[in-house]
Amino acid sequence: MRAFLTIAPLALAGAIAAAPAFADGHGGTPYLAGELMAPCQEADSDARNGEVPELECEQYMLGFVGALKAVDAKATMGICAPEVNTADEVRWAFIRWVYKDYSARRAMPADEAVLGTLKDEFPCN
Repeated sequence: MRAFLTIAPLALAGAIAAAPAFADGHGGTPYLAGELMAPCQEADSDARNGEVPELECEQYMLGFVGALKAVDAKATMGICAPEVNTADEVRWAFIRWVYKDYSARRAMPADEAVLGTLKDEFPCN
């Protein structure tokens, strides 16, 4: 029973993180970091209808962070997402993280890129 309680949260986090790749309407192909970059960058351009892309990007980020909090990512993965202005902080960090190695990271599944961002940019101290 103890092993189940240890493995179950990790399995749940993996299933939640992978869900966008299968439920995105891409016919089974993953939603890529480069595709998530578009609404995340457009979010700063309110003059060009940026509020809709901002919702898409920030809801993705908030859902991801919420799922990680539900499985205690602080304890299991050492991730401490920001408690204040979470959606924007994670969105900005994601954009910076992808641009650090754009040619490789834009082709990553979006969920892996967001997880990489959180691990690199928001480690627990």
